[in-house]
Amino acid sequence: MTVTGEQAQAAPVAGPQEATVRAIHDHHRKLGRTMADHALTIGRAVDQLSSPTARQATLVAFCREEILPHAIAEEQTLYATGAKLTEAALLVRAMMGEHTELRDLVDALEQARTPGEIAGAAAALNAMFQSHLVKENDILLPALVDAGVDLGALLGGMHEILGESGHAHGSEQPGSGEAAEQAQGHACTCGGHDDPAAETNAQVVDGELDVRRLVHGRRHEEIFATFRALRPNEAFVLVNDHDPKPLYYQFAAQHPGEFDWGYVESGPEVWRVRIGRL
Repeated sequence: MTVTGEQAQAAPVAGPQEATVRAIHDHHRKLGRTMADHALTIGRAVDQLSSPTARQATLVAFCREEILPHAIAEEQTLYATGAKLTEAALLVRAMMGEHTELRDLVDALEQARTPGEIAGAAAALNAMFQSHLVKENDILLPALVDAGVDLGALLGGMHEILGESGHAHGSEQPGSGEAAEQAQGHACTCGGHDDPAAETNAQVVDGELDVRRLVHGRRHEEIFATFRALRPNEAFVLVNDHDPKPLYYQFAAQHPGEFDWGYVESGPEVWRVRIGRL
């Protein structure tokens, strides 16, 4: 069968690359929908003459825990790679500027005091973020794919970018979203599958916090709780079954200048990272 030029242009990205792009799109859709829902809820509260401060705090927390770590992870991977491509360098520069604007808008939302200020800041933040996602989906990702960038290898299972909708273990997955989760039994991208006997909490023993037996949804929560309990100049060693590189980006977003990070052991089966409070 002969494939025409039009058919070739319309052909989808195949195999693992397609699965990774789909996972990124799914995560973007989830983030965008959540952002829009929060902004809409704030606007409705103001319309109904109700205080939007609780909803304001919820949106700020969502941005600091999800949106900003997502942005940092993108800068370290997708943007760093795109900046080296002639066809994407200017776009990446502009999108880096938008990340700065997003951070400023989150600060503005947090500092807003009157209902009108809160609603306006939330609306501006939502508008900027939705526009930003469209550029990433429709321009940046296709440019990286066309340049032959292996997105799965580049991202290495980063939860902050791939979200809960797909694995990034270098092989094609049967799908994404709810269908994939049902087929796989586990749909996170944090580096493995939950054991049926997985535990729900962990403690520091001899200076080490071993999270390998924790269910994946509890790992980051336990790690950050352990960090918050540290006094200045104290540290613990995180023991994990995969490279916790995405966790570093989350620490950088939530605790800039407050932590120290150093690899003690780097795989291939066990990773140990010393995390200290400065």
